[in-house]
Amino acid sequence: MQTLAIECYLCDWNGSLKDYEDHLQQFHSNPICEYCGVQFNSVNTLDIHKLNNCEKRMIFCTLKDFGCTDPIVCVEMGNHYKTRQHHNTIMELVGRVMRTASTRQYERSLEMEIDTYPYSTTMTIPPIDDDLKAKLHEIYETINMFANGFEILDDDAQRLSNELVNINNTLTASSKDMTTLKLSIEEENSFLNGHKLNHEILSQDVASLKQKVEDMQFTSYDGMFIWKITNFNEKMADARSERQTSIYSPPFYTSPTGYKMCARLYFNGDGTARNTHMSLFFVLMRSPNDAILKFPFTYKVTFCMYDQTSAQQHIIDSFRPDIKSNSFQRPRSEMNIASGIPKFVPLGMIQQEGSPYVQNDTMFIKIMINFIDLPKKLLSYAISLNPGLPTNIQQHLVKQEEEQQIQQTPPVSDLLPQGGV
Repeated sequence: MQTLAIECYLCDWNGSLKDYEDHLQQFHSNPICEYCGVQFNSVNTLDIHKLNNCEKRMIFCTLKDFGCTDPIVCVEMGNHYKTRQHHNTIMELVGRVMRTASTRQYERSLEMEIDTYPYSTTMTIPPIDDDLKAKLHEIYETINMFANGFEILDDDAQRLSNELVNINNTLTASSKDMTTLKLSIEEENSFLNGHKLNHEILSQDVASLKQKVEDMQFTSYDGMFIWKITNFNEKMADARSERQTSIYSPPFYTSPTGYKMCARLYFNGDGTARNTHMSLFFVLMRSPNDAILKFPFTYKVTFCMYDQTSAQQHIIDSFRPDIKSNSFQRPRSEMNIASGIPKFVPLGMIQQEGSPYVQNDTMFIKIMINFIDLPKKLLSYAISLNPGLPTNIQQHLVKQEEEQQIQQTPPVSDLLPQGGV
């Protein structure tokens, strides 16, 4: 037997049986199943796998000889049993069995009586069992009924499959519509967001323009400005919570072609004055005429917080610029660094009940540039004048007061003691 010729079923090799084992060890030590692609460590293991375990191996239906002739993947055999081909094969097989049984019954009925010597006996082969015939007929009818049922199920399955395709098409179309609608909504939201942003920018521009118009409406060009501060309590609360610690006054000028400036107020104080005093500062601003103006700015600045009652106990304080400070040099940006009086007025005077400096939630502060360096007594008189009077009238009254004060001042000789030096 070792000399028998043999062919390898895994490749094209052929040779004697005695060399086949060596061939398998050399070329097929780790054979791979041609159905499922799984690798094995020996040919025997592969054979067992293909014979019993491989779900993708090709096998034949048990009714192969009666009509189910196509090879079937092992794992699909259960589905094959539900096919119309298999059902028709079963019906054909049962019909063939019934026809064969009927034919045999007919042949047996034609058999002649047989005489046997030395006894004379008549022997007749009995006909097919009626019970078996009835059972076969019942099986045939049952299979036929199942076949009709499977045909109905197949029709229903086909109808459901068609409906599923229609539903999938509808879902696909709906998904596309939803995508289109989503894109449309996103575009609309983007447009609305852009419109909202533009609206906010436009609102800010309008507010800024409104503020500029108001500033221009109340702009002063004589070096004096009365700053009306409304909603005082709200601004004080913002300063305490540090939401907004300070505010700027509208800008004003010393003349139509003069210096531009504003004031900056810290409600709750700044630096060492925080929580104890209100801080008030002077801010020199860049103007169109800075090129022809003289710098540093050297003029005395006076602040006055109005007593809004008949007592007229105004709070007045002044400071003279430090010409070495950058705050009073020619502005290189929109504003110079603020400089002024950190401890302008104690907070207790402002926050007391019924404070004369805050009436109807409003405060008035006057900023005045003292070009001619008025004496303190004359300065107090100038500030106490009715702000409603025209500027030229106020200047005329100040000049009159100055002349009266000069006339009331006794000559120097009257101040000397009698008898000479």
